[in-house]
Amino acid sequence: MFRSRSTRAAAVAVAAVALFAAACSSSSSSSSSTTAAKSTTTTLPSAKIPVQAKLSSVASLVPAAVASTGQVTFAMDATYPPDEFVQSGSSTIVGMDADLATAIAETMGLKPVLQNVTFDAIIPGLQANKYNVGISSFTDTLARQKVVDFVNYYNAGEQFYVASGTPTTFTQLSSLCGHAVSVESGTVEETDAHTASTDCTKAGHKPVSVLSFSTQDEANLAVSSGRAEVGFADSPVAAWIVQQSGGTFKLSGKPFNDAPYGIALPKGTGMTQAVQASVKALVSNGTYGDILKKWNMQSGAVTLDGVTINGATS
Repeated sequence: MFRSRSTRAAAVAVAAVALFAAACSSSSSSSSSTTAAKSTTTTLPSAKIPVQAKLSSVASLVPAAVASTGQVTFAMDATYPPDEFVQSGSSTIVGMDADLATAIAETMGLKPVLQNVTFDAIIPGLQANKYNVGISSFTDTLARQKVVDFVNYYNAGEQFYVASGTPTTFTQLSSLCGHAVSVESGTVEETDAHTASTDCTKAGHKPVSVLSFSTQDEANLAVSSGRAEVGFADSPVAAWIVQQSGGTFKLSGKPFNDAPYGIALPKGTGMTQAVQASVKALVSNGTYGDILKKWNMQSGAVTLDGVTINGATS
């Protein structure tokens, strides 16, 4: 997606809403959820991420308005494993982004508060100062940079997945012509699928039937039930879906359209530099690599040079 998720931006201007509609911690008890979510039944990795020491070089960059609260609030839509999801039988948010958020807060000397927020509501919430940080597999794009700043921290592509018995192979957007594709609402995948449909009809082919769902679980069900012929998600998410499906799904084609994930920050608050310094520190001390290894997401790792601010070029 790139939940790869693309989000609908709000509040700065009414007209901006349409333009920007767009993809555990070492101490999981530090996580909290303010929005009810369906727990994901899955096998969690056993690796533990050590608690991070406070780093004065990072903490000194945190705005006083945030530091004075003693905590930093992260908004994420916890329906997108392995990036962020709710642990089965609990309200605890786990996943790569959850671990990274916790480590970031710890380097700042602050308590991490992870809030489960509908994806499309995250950027408007940042603009309204409801949350300090948005970390939810956002794809950094030039359009979104008009609304928020991004600290880039991972590279992901898009990928298709299908029911295991499906004979059709989907390898690129043009493969979707005449087929029904399942996507999560508000994602880059949703946008790309609609664009593909337009391109299909322009080329004289049948349009794409784009089926949009509010959660990834619902999008997966559409594929397993046969309502959709193919599912479309970020490459690490598609791989996780297949891995956890017990043979229900298989990947179709290779990842494509690589783009950077960005941690979203409200403009003008000063948090952007603090988060960038924290992520760079976590890359340098190996914690970032440990988190990606824990969730089997090493393929999208960035180096220090990749921890940029607003690094998207499109």
